[in-house]
Amino acid sequence: MVSWMICRLVVLVFGMLYPAYASYKAVKTKNIREYVRWMMYWIVFALFMAVETFTDIFVSWFPFYYEIKMAFVLWLLSPYTKGASLLYRKFVHPSLSRHEKEIDTYIVQAKERSYETVLSFGKRGLNIAASAAVQAATKGTGQGAYRTVTPRRSVGQIQKQSPSRQPGPERSLW
Repeated sequence: MVSWMICRLVVLVFGMLYPAYASYKAVKTKNIREYVRWMMYWIVFALFMAVETFTDIFVSWFPFYYEIKMAFVLWLLSPYTKGASLLYRKFVHPSLSRHEKEIDTYIVQAKERSYETVLSFGKRGLNIAASAAVQAATKGTGQGAYRTVTPRRSVGQIQKQSPSRQPGPERSLW
């Protein structure tokens, strides 16, 4: 449990916060080398986070699992080992280049399907809301519907009430 908490802290600070600040500095100084370095890091780190989601479920029982994850994040980040650049150039870039057209096609299809799904759910929601409004309106005018009736009183009836219920200067009729 303790190693899990320390691992989360290391991944947060050294895997996300420090690289985010370093990326900010690269953008601010407009240093192209630093742009490229941090873009490679973020691509590799995003893949690591996606894989980590599943490995945490199935492999977290492995001895020194969290210590290995911490060491891996520090290795990715280190300017001496250039782990993120190495992984990006050796594995990520070639793999993405080979499958780029397929990935782009899948993304376009997913965008189209999501747009169609949102429209479909929107239409269904509007139909349900409209039918609920019609049902509420028909029930409100039908038999058995309860209506609140406020009795009307004339000024003379109000004056005949007991003195405690007569309007005073703080309560006006008008």
